[in-house]
Amino acid sequence: MYPQLEVLNTLKELALKAGEAIMSVYNTDFEVDYKEDESPLTMADRKANAIIVEQLRTQYPEYAILSEEEKDDRKRMSNDNCFIVDPLDGTKEFVKRNGEFTVNIALSHKGTPVAGVIYVPVTKDLYYASKEEGAFKQDGTTGEVCKLQVSDKVTDLIWVGSKSHSSEKEAALIQTHQSSIGETISAGSSLKGCMVAEGKADVYYRFGYTCEWDTAAMQCIAEQAGAIVKQMDLTPLTYNRENTLNEKGFFIVNRTENVWVSD
Repeated sequence: MYPQLEVLNTLKELALKAGEAIMSVYNTDFEVDYKEDESPLTMADRKANAIIVEQLRTQYPEYAILSEEEKDDRKRMSNDNCFIVDPLDGTKEFVKRNGEFTVNIALSHKGTPVAGVIYVPVTKDLYYASKEEGAFKQDGTTGEVCKLQVSDKVTDLIWVGSKSHSSEKEAALIQTHQSSIGETISAGSSLKGCMVAEGKADVYYRFGYTCEWDTAAMQCIAEQAGAIVKQMDLTPLTYNRENTLNEKGFFIVNRTENVWVSD
């Protein structure tokens, strides 16, 4: 296995390059195509994917790759090491031009995310983490790097939810725990998990379907910042699986007291 920090530095560089390509499309009158599941696809998705996947294949030929924008090769499952890539997470937010989309790249080892990078092209904020090394944010304006740590709050909590994928189950959970929740906010893409990681939010519950590439980098960053990340039945979220769909939902919370589901 390649040194984890070396891989992390590569992922950071690739995220920045992909972000540049995304912004070169963002500022144009781009076309929007739709995939079979009716999710949007743009030239930005394709450009970012090519940058990331081609470089990973060249630099780490022994590792497998699972990307949202690549045909899935199930042979990856026999490989202990798999890069998990969402070249443009939050394409709906990209199309709306609200700025809340990200580049997500992670490395999983034996099913566990051990390195993760999330880059926000519009603000140039860079979140990154590697197992047992902690989670960090590099501010896109100042360049300052700070270590991330979840909050320790159990009251007056900030609930962060999806801008495009809220559900009745989420609304019901908020209602049940309204005495503990002081504010509900929304954000796009994997930014929600990053907000919990940096203490700007405290709880994030997602009942709807996601895929491995939506959560891998976010999970690594959140966990290394001290968050609890589980599926709704309290089992671990694992990666490089045959079925890449996260069918059970998941949550990212700052403390065990704020785990509001049971197995």
